[in-house]
Amino acid sequence: MSGIAERVRKVPVSGIRKFFDLVLSMDDVISLGVGEPDFITPWHIREASIYSLERGHTMYTSNYGILELREAISEKVKESYNVEYNPENEVLITVGVSEAFDLAIRAVVNPGDEVLIPEPSYVSYKPCTIFAGGKPVIVETIEENEFKPVVEDIEKKITEKTKALVLSYPNNPTGATLGKGDLEDIADIVREYDLTVISDEIYDRLTYKGEHTCFSSLNGMRENTVYLNGFSKAYAMTGWRVGYAMSSEEIIEAMMKIHQYSMLCAPIMSQKAALEAVTTGDRDVEEMVRQYSRRKKILVKRLREIGLSCFEPDGAFYAFPSIKSTGLSSEEFATRLLEEEKVAVVPGNVFGSSGEGYLRLAYAASHEDINEALNRMERFLTYSHD
Repeated sequence: MSGIAERVRKVPVSGIRKFFDLVLSMDDVISLGVGEPDFITPWHIREASIYSLERGHTMYTSNYGILELREAISEKVKESYNVEYNPENEVLITVGVSEAFDLAIRAVVNPGDEVLIPEPSYVSYKPCTIFAGGKPVIVETIEENEFKPVVEDIEKKITEKTKALVLSYPNNPTGATLGKGDLEDIADIVREYDLTVISDEIYDRLTYKGEHTCFSSLNGMRENTVYLNGFSKAYAMTGWRVGYAMSSEEIIEAMMKIHQYSMLCAPIMSQKAALEAVTTGDRDVEEMVRQYSRRKKILVKRLREIGLSCFEPDGAFYAFPSIKSTGLSSEEFATRLLEEEKVAVVPGNVFGSSGEGYLRLAYAASHEDINEALNRMERFLTYSHD
């Protein structure tokens, strides 16, 4: 037996899942770790799925997904961002945005192609690039610049092998957002070097300062962009596993081809629930955003009160405080905090080397849990300095 493929062997397991598995093995842990809303999927969305089951909707769908859902998504994106996609052949329903990203990378990247990835970033971007035979090229972002990628830093990393640029704003793990002006500066580089942009905008509805700008809505960017989004975060539908990709017919067909032979289709009952969410779920989203905004203010205020500096996040539902003053590494801090105070957070280094010295805390938790977790963190900081 020849063993495991080398490119797979070299990729570490997800640092997020590592801490999540630890949490499951312990009692009385307060978790600010996993990026999952603490809200239950709204009843009318769950009911739509139940009703579909009662009607016997248990079969495969088109590889592209239910046409009615694609039409509703296309209409929503047009209404929100004034960018149009043909639901017949420019929209693909996927099993979450994670699958959508994997399909996009495999559809556009040839072996040896370079993919620019601003970090800190979501943990799957680099591994998926490696699995596709591409080469991840990291563009580091720093707190002093609000964790925004600097155009000059992006351009310095571009070579004749550069094929694609990954954007993910609002950002996981930092909560950073990019305004329209920031994105237009990046679009100038994309045009100049004819790059493909894979824009993961799963947190677009969770923006607390200004309005979100869809990258493909910028002048000339529609044909250069693979726009990714889904239902997990804004609609509290993580376990339903429904995402989508929108792009040119050529790219969507290539993604569908991979999807066709690997995943086949997203579950029909989840697609029915997603249809209900996209057509009638706006009020639910608005209420959740209000709750997240309040929690964010509580969390950031308390972090600063206990002595940890923290960048003010403008999107998603994460805070990314610095723990450099403690002298502990991200891994050491997170491990000891879990073992000694039973508070689960994610060490920043799992999101890239520029995340070292930081922690990711999800404020998709109740006010009570946030306050108790911060009380325990304050106690930990006091003891760790004794």
